[in-house]
Amino acid sequence: MKINYKKIFAAILALQLGWIVSCTEDFEEINSNPNSPEVVPSSLLLPTVMRSTTSQVAGQAWGIGNVVMQYTAKIQFTNEDRYNWGPFGNPYNSYYNSLRDLNNIIQISEPLGQNNYVGIAKVLRAFQFSFMTDAYGELPYSQATLAKEDVNYPVFDSQEAIYDGVLRELKEANELLGSSTETVRGDIIFNGDISKWKKFANSLRLRVLLRLSLRKDPSAEMQQIIANPNQFPIFTGNNDHAVLQHLPDVPNQHDLYTTRSGSFDEFRLSRNMEFILKDLNDPRLFAYAQPTTDSGAGIIGEIDDYQGVPNGLSDEEALQYSPSGDPNKGGSNFISRVGLLWSCNQCSPLANPVGYQTILMNYSELQFILAEARERGFISTGSAEEYYLNGIRASFDYYESRYRLVNLPQIADRLIIDDSYFQQVKVAYTGNQQEKLSKIGTQKWLSLFFSGLENWYDWRRTGYPVIVPGPAAFETEVPRRFMYPSTVQALNEDNYNAAISRQGPDNILTRVWWDLRQ
Repeated sequence: MKINYKKIFAAILALQLGWIVSCTEDFEEINSNPNSPEVVPSSLLLPTVMRSTTSQVAGQAWGIGNVVMQYTAKIQFTNEDRYNWGPFGNPYNSYYNSLRDLNNIIQISEPLGQNNYVGIAKVLRAFQFSFMTDAYGELPYSQATLAKEDVNYPVFDSQEAIYDGVLRELKEANELLGSSTETVRGDIIFNGDISKWKKFANSLRLRVLLRLSLRKDPSAEMQQIIANPNQFPIFTGNNDHAVLQHLPDVPNQHDLYTTRSGSFDEFRLSRNMEFILKDLNDPRLFAYAQPTTDSGAGIIGEIDDYQGVPNGLSDEEALQYSPSGDPNKGGSNFISRVGLLWSCNQCSPLANPVGYQTILMNYSELQFILAEARERGFISTGSAEEYYLNGIRASFDYYESRYRLVNLPQIADRLIIDDSYFQQVKVAYTGNQQEKLSKIGTQKWLSLFFSGLENWYDWRRTGYPVIVPGPAAFETEVPRRFMYPSTVQALNEDNYNAAISRQGPDNILTRVWWDLRQ
């Protein structure tokens, strides 16, 4: 029998082609790895973004904000305290990496009609850009994170344009939040409470408007928010704080709790903070600092058991500093550590990982914003004095509650204040407008302890309280901004040069667009 090989070959080829076609029809489904999805749900992206956002706030508070605003002073490796600052890689690098995830949340959630996720992403994006632009000035904004669209060298936008975008996104977020019904998962800040995200969006908008008040009159927008609480809700108490509650274990355990005791002890109570608290008979001294080891007081002591160190000393001077002036009593045993609420695990058996919260914005700050806005005539609703007193009480109540939470009633009890505190000449809401604004600014500064860089940003706008560079400082003025990261200078040179040609030299004394205070 003659075998027709051509027909057999044709049949085999047809079978093979059919198999290939049938395989390629389901190729994507068959070759999709369920353990490595190409599209990550917004609920999984959200906690990572929130951790990176709060991590920068906490880290910058500890390393720069507390020091440059003289809540704390360094007793070794004092470069930060002496303004020996080079280019800062963060928050720039961290937040631009995080912004990609925020953009992905918006791109994933918008087609699904998940407006709550979109609104939260816009609030966080607005927060990150406002935080960065106040640190550096001009930034890539309109062309940021567009590498997939072949924008590898983004232009720097003016700070005015960035703030226009920030305010626009916060308005959009307020409209979006609550306009859909999906349950938000992965929210480690407000646990999916959309009403609190709306309050944060509008409270943050008030912060931004006041920041720009030396450039633009914020009256119309601020009054619109205050006069329409149903449409534009804002924080109404300490329960509305935008904070990350840290937990005993990773990934939400705060870094300070696990830091080395030596690193923790580099930072001590600033003499400026000590003097201002003592001058006001302010019991937050017992919350923000610990008694000196030499005093033997333990958990809480008397006023004289708390001693600070001047800012801006050289390493040698700081290590040998003696608050009493006695050279035989120099050294760290005679200087107060930072308060137990922030203590590291190796530093004290009383350290507790859940006491400290990373603060993005709180009710106390909002009340001081409203007090200043009312005093300066930006809003006509409410009483400046009432806002001012609310801000002070909220700060005391917050720290009292945190110390009760970590079972330190000895400290919590000292934070209960009566009318005698408010009746002091330096606290009572009396005097001319400048004196009142000074009191608002000083109390706001006291309440912004450990609040990222917000204390520094606000001081640059108001000048309260008085901050004087230390004797070994590299500059005779307090820094006004961060220098751009070295990678920006190297990889986006043309746009970097264009930015500094408009803004001014890339150094720490160049002022950003809104910083007009003389």
